[in-house]
Amino acid sequence: MIRLYTWGTPNGRKISIMLEEVSLPYEVVPIDISKGEQFEPDFLAVNPNNKIPAIVDDDTGQSIFESGAILLYLAEKSGKLLPDNANDKWRVMQWLMWQMAGQGPMLGQAHHFLHFNPGKSEYAEERYLQEAKRLYGVLDKQLAGNRYVATDELTIADIAVWPWVSRYQFQRIDLHSHPNVLEWYLRLARRPAFQAGYKVPDSKQEILMPES
Repeated sequence: MIRLYTWGTPNGRKISIMLEEVSLPYEVVPIDISKGEQFEPDFLAVNPNNKIPAIVDDDTGQSIFESGAILLYLAEKSGKLLPDNANDKWRVMQWLMWQMAGQGPMLGQAHHFLHFNPGKSEYAEERYLQEAKRLYGVLDKQLAGNRYVATDELTIADIAVWPWVSRYQFQRIDLHSHPNVLEWYLRLARRPAFQAGYKVPDSKQEILMPES
């Protein structure tokens, strides 16, 4: 059994979607970051960096934090969503690192300045809006003629990238300006595992769908 410490953020949703896709049994431990629960001693014992998500694998006693590391761990544990072929595996790894090092951090800053704190810094708003547009352009080009981000099949790269795209409104992004991203986003949004994983830990949450 996997214990998943999480909240309704893009990084948290990566892991609940992954667990649903690979059909591993898991128990949800909500960590309400709006109330500072990520600083409680019980959670810090699992993740000393006080960030969600984190997991504990009760089968082995292994605890893992950082969403990219958790995705790799669950892919290895389940034998799914990470190719054995070396060329394909490294394509997945490079896009996973793109998400972890670029897409996630930059879009997170876009959320901060464009959605939660507008009007505080014109410079920051412009900087992160333009970087968000650049990143969407990179992704749109990659998805031109490709069904998935890294290979011909769904992988952990898609699972890492998709939850951040699901907050496109926070980033002031019009997905219709990125038609390849839009098609990919909607196709994955219809998958039962994505729908179930998105609702963890709040079953009232719904995937945002762009207007036609």
